[in-house]
Amino acid sequence: MKKTIHPEYFEAHVSCACGNTFTVGSTQKEIRTEICDKCHPFYIGKERLLDVAGQVEKFKSRAGKAVTRKKKTVSRK
Repeated sequence: MKKTIHPEYFEAHVSCACGNTFTVGSTQKEIRTEICDKCHPFYIGKERLLDVAGQVEKFKSRAGKAVTRKKKTVSRK
């Protein structure tokens, strides 16, 4: 490896807006973030699933129709 072309690598201290801190490897010495795995809704189990106008049901009905069509074409052979 050429010594002059690679950036320095540090143990970075990451601090989140929620107060959580941890250490990672980075080219920066300090990283500040607004959200982390301790406060993100997906990781803490408080996510909200938005079903606008029944999109999930529409998808399931289309997928069900595709499966039945596939079964019909297979049974003809």
